[in-house]
Amino acid sequence: MNKTINARVETVDTAPSYRQAFKKRRCLIPADGFYEWKTVLGGKIPYSISMKDDSPFVFAGLWEGWKDPANNEWLHTCTIITGEPNEFVREIHTRMPVILPEEHHDAWLSGEAGKEVLVPFPADRMRAWPVSPRVNSPKYNDPEIIAPIEQHEKGSHMEHGEFSFDSGEELNFGERPEF
Repeated sequence: MNKTINARVETVDTAPSYRQAFKKRRCLIPADGFYEWKTVLGGKIPYSISMKDDSPFVFAGLWEGWKDPANNEWLHTCTIITGEPNEFVREIHTRMPVILPEEHHDAWLSGEAGKEVLVPFPADRMRAWPVSPRVNSPKYNDPEIIAPIEQHEKGSHMEHGEFSFDSGEELNFGERPEF
């Protein structure tokens, strides 16, 4: 049984786990946000990332059908393709899901488009904010999970608050905390 979670754009067309799905079983995975964890001195801070206008979007994905050896039932599973982050998400994490703009949806699904559409999404349309570490556990599933929280991490070079990216502007995470 394949226990991989995400497919890397760099090898999605050649890795044994994904190359057939890349050729024949592509999908779009709808979302209105995703999480990434920023490594700071003493741990990691989870961030919720979405569009500035709160609009939904889709990740480039692959799907697979396989028989569960435990009960012989067919399962349909999917994976999200991840790649290099845009300049905004790079401030939080070294990778990000591939978000496909609407103009590439049909070409991706039909197989007309290849890896050339699996590029970082425009940074100026995105925003992010730190959220509770409760997001690390599936036992928590409530609206407060994505509520912004204020973090003051010892050793961190920034005060964490909501931020967004505008082309040509320097990212502003707030004032440096006093220690």
